[in-house]
Amino acid sequence: MQIIRQLGPLRDALRGFRGTNCKIGLVPTMGALHAGHMRLVEEAMAQCDLVVASVFVNPTQFGEGEDLDSYPRQEAADATLLDAAGVSILWAPEVDQVYPDGFATNVSVSGVSTGLCGGSRPGHFDGVATVVAKLFNQIRPDAAFFGEKDYQQLAVIRRMARDLDFTHDVIGVPTVRDQDGLALSSRNAYLSPEQRANAVALPDAMREAAKAIARGGNINEILEGAKSQLLASDFHKVDYFELRNGETLEIMDKFTSPARLLVAAHIGSTRLIDNIAVTQS
Repeated sequence: MQIIRQLGPLRDALRGFRGTNCKIGLVPTMGALHAGHMRLVEEAMAQCDLVVASVFVNPTQFGEGEDLDSYPRQEAADATLLDAAGVSILWAPEVDQVYPDGFATNVSVSGVSTGLCGGSRPGHFDGVATVVAKLFNQIRPDAAFFGEKDYQQLAVIRRMARDLDFTHDVIGVPTVRDQDGLALSSRNAYLSPEQRANAVALPDAMREAAKAIARGGNINEILEGAKSQLLASDFHKVDYFELRNGETLEIMDKFTSPARLLVAAHIGSTRLIDNIAVTQS
C-alpha cells in the first residue's frame, strides 16, 4: 500500500491506474478506524478493482468547543489495518493539501442539512460537503462508500453529488453494531466503562420507539417517551430524537415508508448519534 501525502504524487499514482480502465473506489475517513470503517473497505474491495482510503481529520467540520484537538489520531494503526485489507492507496494529506493558503470556497447544501445535527452543529455540514467535494475532485473515484450511521451526512453528500454533477456512485453501507447494539464509533473510545454500559440505552430506545411507531402509536408521545427513557439513563442531554422521511429528511408527523428515526444524545462528555429505519410491522 502506498501512503501519499501530496497532491502531485496522488495524481501520478491514480493516473497510472486510470489508464488500465479499472474501477476506483474511495473510502473517506477521519481515521481512528474500527470495524465499521473496515466494513466500508470490504464493500469497496468487493465492488472495485482498486481502493483508495483517505484519513484526514477535517478541521472545517468542527465547531467552537468541539473535539478537534482531542479527536483520536492513530495513523500507524490505521495504515496497518488498511494495508491488511488490501487497500492500494492511503491518502493522508497535510492540511495545506486540502485547504491551501488563501482557500476561500465553501460548499453549502440546503434542505437535507436543516435541523438534526445541522441544527445543533452550525456550519458542520458545510465543512463536510466542502471536504468531500475536494476528495471527490482529488481522487475522481467511480464509487464512494459512506456509513449509514451518519445518515444525515450521507443524505447531504448524495444531494451534493447530484447537484454538482459528480458522476460516480455514492453508496451507503449499513451501520455496524457491537454485540449489545451500540453503533460503532470512534467517539466510543471517550466513554468510561460505566458510560459504555449505559450507552446501550440509546439503541434500545430507538428499537422500542420504531416498533411502537410501526404499530400506529402516537408519534409525538412515543418520541417524548424515548427522550425521557434516555434521560433516565446516564444521558444528560438529547439534541434530537426525531422521525424523518428516509429520503428527503423532512419531519414526519404520520408514519409512511420510507421513514427513519434519528437520534443524538450526550453521555458524559461524549455526543453519540444513531439511526434506524422504521418499517411496517
